[in-house]
Amino acid sequence: MRIQILLFEGFEELDVAGPYEVFQKAKALGAPWTVELVTLQPGEFTAAFGMKVHPQGRLDVNEPPDIFVIPGGGWVSRSARGSYAEVQKGEIPEILSRLAGRTVLCGVCTGTMLLAAAGITRGRRCVTHHSALEDLRATGAIIESARVVDDGDLITCSGVTSGIDLALWVVERFVSPQAAAEVNAYMEYPRSDHVVVVPPVDSGAQ
Repeated sequence: MRIQILLFEGFEELDVAGPYEVFQKAKALGAPWTVELVTLQPGEFTAAFGMKVHPQGRLDVNEPPDIFVIPGGGWVSRSARGSYAEVQKGEIPEILSRLAGRTVLCGVCTGTMLLAAAGITRGRRCVTHHSALEDLRATGAIIESARVVDDGDLITCSGVTSGIDLALWVVERFVSPQAAAEVNAYMEYPRSDHVVVVPPVDSGAQ
């Protein structure tokens, strides 16, 4: 299994670092996956608060990862760098639309707004940072009041630190509850149990 986390100019540091550490610790404990920071274009990227990061690879749309994590950053302030700016550019939403249905897409904080711009959240249950909830609702998404919302191949979470909760939920879902508990104990993180799992639709139901 491959997990990739997207980088772009102005991403929120913790939206990337939190999930990355959870996934890498789970790997160290035996989770059967690789974890990689990727971008659409090569180069050094500067996060919202100035941290500079070199990606480990580039996203290959023809061979998408099993799990793809999209961070947020800069949405509420309408910053010239961050998720809002990337929506205006349109390249990331276009790529995400091509990935829909081919990978598990995870929106951290206002990374969900990039998924919304791609049309992926329309009619689906999800959540984002509290300051962007009305923007998300306006795209046709069904807002859940939860820390993490799992709608099958779409997993989203609320504000910044909830990316850790999302990543722990991914460990629980794809590895085991025991593995998630081990990672959580190592990180000494006050994990939220406020996870909404959307039940699958029974196509045979009358």
